Amino acid sequence: MATTIQINEDLKEKLDELKIHHRESYNALIQRILENCALNSVDNESLIATIEVLSDPELMRGIKEALEEENKGEKGTSLEDLKKEMGF
Repeated sequence: MATTIQINEDLKEKLDELKIHHRESYNALIQRILENCALNSVDNESLIATIEVLSDPELMRGIKEALEEENKGEKGTSLEDLKKEMGF
């Protein structure tokens, strides 16, 4: 059964920014947020870090793309190459 809720325009804009892709439903978005923020097993610091990650649409898209590449068996960047790139 579907239910209608009312939210203000500012909140809707913030939710739109959190979507992984423009066709992601609000239901899927809220479910994803809740799954990643199980409050009974999270301390405040990790909850804040999770919210920061989930609030960054570009980072979320990057994570999604990396997971898709991994699932396809595509090779990522080696630790050694990453160290060189970062100047370590």
